[in-house]
Amino acid sequence: MTGAERREQLLDVGRVLFAEKGFDGTSVEEVAARARVSKPVVYEHFGGKEGLYAVIVDREVRALLSALSSALTVRAHPKVLLERTTLALLGYVETSTDGFRILVRDSPVTQTTGTFASLLGDVATQVEDMLEAEFTRLGLEGGAAPMYAQMLVGMVALTGQWWLGSRQPDKAVVAAHIVNLAWNGLSGLDPHPRLTPHAG
Repeated sequence: MTGAERREQLLDVGRVLFAEKGFDGTSVEEVAARARVSKPVVYEHFGGKEGLYAVIVDREVRALLSALSSALTVRAHPKVLLERTTLALLGYVETSTDGFRILVRDSPVTQTTGTFASLLGDVATQVEDMLEAEFTRLGLEGGAAPMYAQMLVGMVALTGQWWLGSRQPDKAVVAAHIVNLAWNGLSGLDPHPRLTPHAG
């Protein structure tokens, strides 16, 4: 194995262990044993558990932020942007389950500081810009946009955390119901919500 291949192997092993046991529950010994290498190999590549964890978290944050940002960068109706962003988060949960577990285990959605909370704050800022334009168009108070952005992002993130364990119903169904509540409100819920055909 080349040095680069060994580094990727250690990252893969560490990702699985941190997802299963969290940062505190994972040891360098376990990483080394599962990778079938000696402890010094782990130290050589990452300097220790903290270095390995930092690289893994950084990769996950970048992957999730990239998915969410790309969902928000298209020019579309605000409802479609909400659908796209919701699907992007649920898609990340689905395809990067271990990564999402790492992000929410040690920095849960309900925490106000930490990597995942900071990431959600970045996304909320982007959503805020979208909402301010929509509020202006509707003649609503633009100053409330930051609060509504936090509500929307929190609703999607907490639902993603819940969906992580069950995976039921299907991702598109969950997204449709999130958007139904966010877009229509409790008093105007659609009994059979569906995503816009071109949202995904």
